[in-house]
Amino acid sequence: MSDEIQVSVRNEGGATVIDLVGDVTTFAEEAINQAYHSASSDGAVNIIFNFRENDYINSAGIAILIGVVTEARKRDQRLLITGLSSHFQKIFRMVGLTQYADIYPTVADALSSLNGDSSGSSS
Repeated sequence: MSDEIQVSVRNEGGATVIDLVGDVTTFAEEAINQAYHSASSDGAVNIIFNFRENDYINSAGIAILIGVVTEARKRDQRLLITGLSSHFQKIFRMVGLTQYADIYPTVADALSSLNGDSSGSSS
């Protein structure tokens, strides 16, 4: 486990993608919230959290994500989650995050769902 996380924001295919590289723990809170608020202030409606390069998410990390989901619902934004291992997909389902954010294997699958092709959904 590391206290280092790299968070980057990019636009792709009509969505804002937030790439998370590193562990999602309490140390990631400021970076994740800053990226989310940056995307929101730029007018993002569809936001994809990409966990492709993530090995560890603890309860504090889950709490951060629940906070983002709550904020996104208030703003009528759609959240999509990609790149989770099967273990973390199960945990996200258990804590109820998948009620508010769909899970897709890849960013490309999530983008396809936004364009009307729902064949990539795994939630």
